[in-house]
Amino acid sequence: MPDFLSAPSLLRDFITLFVVIDPIGTLPVFYYATQSVPERLHTRIALRAVLVATVVLFGFLLLGQVLLETLGLRLGAFQVAGGIVLMLFALTMIFGSPKSSQEIAEAESDHMSGAVFPLAMPSIASPGAMLAIVVLTDNHSNSIAEQSVTGAMLLLVMLITLGLLLLAPHLKRVIGATGANVISRIMGIILATIAVDAMVGGLEMMGVLALDG
Repeated sequence: MPDFLSAPSLLRDFITLFVVIDPIGTLPVFYYATQSVPERLHTRIALRAVLVATVVLFGFLLLGQVLLETLGLRLGAFQVAGGIVLMLFALTMIFGSPKSSQEIAEAESDHMSGAVFPLAMPSIASPGAMLAIVVLTDNHSNSIAEQSVTGAMLLLVMLITLGLLLLAPHLKRVIGATGANVISRIMGIILATIAVDAMVGGLEMMGVLALDG
C-alpha cells in the first residue's frame, strides 16, 4: 500500500483540513448570517454555503498554487491578507450591534446573501483553509494520486460541515438565543486570535519576522 494511503497519512490530512475549516466554529457564523432570515430558508442557505465553499476550495486544490506562482505572489503575503480579512470579520462578531432596520430589510429581500459572505467565505473557505489546501497538494512534491486523496478528505470534511449546519437550528433551540450570542462573541475572540496567528505566520514565511516560537 502506498504511504499516502496509510492510516497516519489519511488521518493527518483529515485532521489538518478539519482544524482549518473548523465545522464547529462555523456554527456561530451561521447563526449570525441567518439571524434575520426565516428558518424555512436555513437549509437552503446551508446547502449553498457549503457548495460555494467546496467549489472555492477545490478550485484552490486544482489551480491555487499555479495561480499564486503565475502572479508571483508569495504564500506568506496571501496568508497575511487572509488574516486581515478574518480579523475584520472577527471584530464584527465581537462588537457587532443588532442589525438596523435597513439591514434587516436587505436580508429579507436577499435571503441567500449570507450564504456567500460571511458563511462560505471567509468562514468555511477561510484563507487558512485555502493555504492548507495549496500546501497539502504541493504540485512539486505530490502526485496526482496523492492530491486526489487529499481531495477526498476535503470532501469528507465538507460533508461533516454540511451535517452540522443542517443541525444548527435544533442546536440553537437547545442553547437558546442568549447562548448563541455568547458563543458568537467567544468564537469572535478565537477567530481574532486565529487571524493574528495567520498574519504572524505569513510574516514569518516572508522573512519579515523571525520568531523562536
